[in-house]
Amino acid sequence: MADPASDGPTPAWQARLLLRAVRAATLATSMEGQPFASLVTPASAPDLSILLLLSDLSEHTRHLRHDPRCSILAVGNADTANPQTAPRVTITATAELEANPALRARWVSIHPYAAFYADFGDFNLWRIRPLAALMVGGFARATRLRRAELTPDPAAVAALAAAEADICSHCNADHPDTLALLAGATGDWRMVAADVDGCDLAAGDLVRRIPWSAPVDNPDEVRRELIQLARHARQV
Repeated sequence: MADPASDGPTPAWQARLLLRAVRAATLATSMEGQPFASLVTPASAPDLSILLLLSDLSEHTRHLRHDPRCSILAVGNADTANPQTAPRVTITATAELEANPALRARWVSIHPYAAFYADFGDFNLWRIRPLAALMVGGFARATRLRRAELTPDPAAVAALAAAEADICSHCNADHPDTLALLAGATGDWRMVAADVDGCDLAAGDLVRRIPWSAPVDNPDEVRRELIQLARHARQV
C-alpha cells in the first residue's frame, strides 16, 4: 500500500500499522451530550476492530452501554521535540460487547500483564468497529478515510484467521531463534498473533509488533515476509 505520489505508505496503511501497534490509546465517550475521555489499552482483531477489556465499574463502560457511539485516538512517536510531528489516527466507531473467547485470549496475549484480572467477572471484552478515520501523518498532513479505505480485505482476513494458529505454532516450535532475531532482544519469544498487516511477538510481559512490508493475502505471503524480515535482521 504505497503512496504513488511519495513512494511511502498510504495514509490508510499508516493508520492500520498504528492501530495494530498501539498499546495505549484515548477512548472518547459521551453521556447526555457531555464528552468524556479515558485511557484504554487496545488490541486489534483480525478485521481491525479494536478490542478493549473494560471493567463494568468504569465510567466509560457506563457511557458505552448508554450510547455505543465512540471515538479512539491512537498516537505514535514524534520525530522531533514538537508533539505535532507524531503520527496519529482518530477513528469514529460503534462499540458492542464481544463474547468470542478467542478474541478475549487475543487481547490477553497482547497485554499479558493483565492475565491475572482478565477473567474477573466484572471485566468484559468490547469490540470497537471503525466507521471512519482521520489519519494525521505529521504536522499539517491529514487524510480522511472511509471505512472501506481503512479496513482490510475480508477474504484476506478470513484466509489469515484460518491459518493463524498453524502459523504461530510452526514458528514457535521450529523457529524460536528467528523470532528472537525479529524481536531484537534475547528471550523466550513466541508468536502470539498474526494477521494481514503483521504479527505480534511476546516474551513474558514484553510484546513487540512486527509489521509486514505490505498487507498479505494468504499464508504463503506471510512466510515470504518472515523470510525477508529475518534476512534483513541478520544484515543489520
